[in-house]
Amino acid sequence: MNRERYSQLIKSKAYDLGFMYCGISKAGFLEEEAPRLEQWLKDNRNGKMGYMENHFDKRLNPTLLVDDAKSVVSLLLNYFPEEQQSDDSFKVSKYAYGADYHNVIKDKLKELYQFIQTEIGEVGGRMFVDSAPVMDKAWAKKSGLGWIGKNSNLIHPKEGSFFFIAELILDLELQEDGPIKDYCGRCTRCIDACPTEAIVEPYVVDGSKCISYLTIELKDALIPGAFHDKMDNWIFGCDVCQDVCPWNRFAKAHQEPAFMPNGQLLGMRKTDWKELTEEVFRELFRNSAVKRTKYSGLIRNIRTIQE
Repeated sequence: MNRERYSQLIKSKAYDLGFMYCGISKAGFLEEEAPRLEQWLKDNRNGKMGYMENHFDKRLNPTLLVDDAKSVVSLLLNYFPEEQQSDDSFKVSKYAYGADYHNVIKDKLKELYQFIQTEIGEVGGRMFVDSAPVMDKAWAKKSGLGWIGKNSNLIHPKEGSFFFIAELILDLELQEDGPIKDYCGRCTRCIDACPTEAIVEPYVVDGSKCISYLTIELKDALIPGAFHDKMDNWIFGCDVCQDVCPWNRFAKAHQEPAFMPNGQLLGMRKTDWKELTEEVFRELFRNSAVKRTKYSGLIRNIRTIQE
């Protein structure tokens, strides 16, 4: 009975904090994902993201991250914006319109974890937001928050895929939620639309070809010439495979104040981007995930499209 009660307490608090969905799965070794991850790395799909090769065992087993881990609590936070950039602009991924999601979600997770300590007792655990060796999409899938689509994104049948995923790994036994089926069917819109053909087969993305990788993760002075005419005006991230996904017709505008779009960003035109100074960059992206590229990286991306 305690497992059910504790699970409902946690979910109720998660919703109060603004998370759109919360699901729970049993902590354990990810047997299904292990061979897929191994093959993906063997095929060098991670490009120059060397960190993806680190902590292989920890990525697959949460008990190596949290002693005596019993449950993985997965949470989704909507970031779909009501307003978007103009057509006459270089493009920034929607998730970066507002404040850096790492900080926003960590604050929510801290409050949720403190609530657990207060209402349930001394529960050991750790919180994760896209910054540790945790296969967040796999855990969200196991907890029934959606299926992993052909574009490798988690898709929720009522919300689409414009959301962040976070986890709490706890040494507390909770009531598990079961997975749901895959509803991609015969659809190949994401595969057909990818500008760089990064979705090399259904459910397999070659990270080294992905525009998000090229504009954010790749730290080289130049983006490889083979991609210069395929960037589709993206200078930070890419939303193409989500924009064309039929399930995202259900996406609703978020209500998170921290994610409200920066008005100056939405008003930027291509001419403004071309004239971007480091001072304006610092002001415009002071609390934004776009800082990851640094000014030099963003200018590299802009110049790549202009060539």
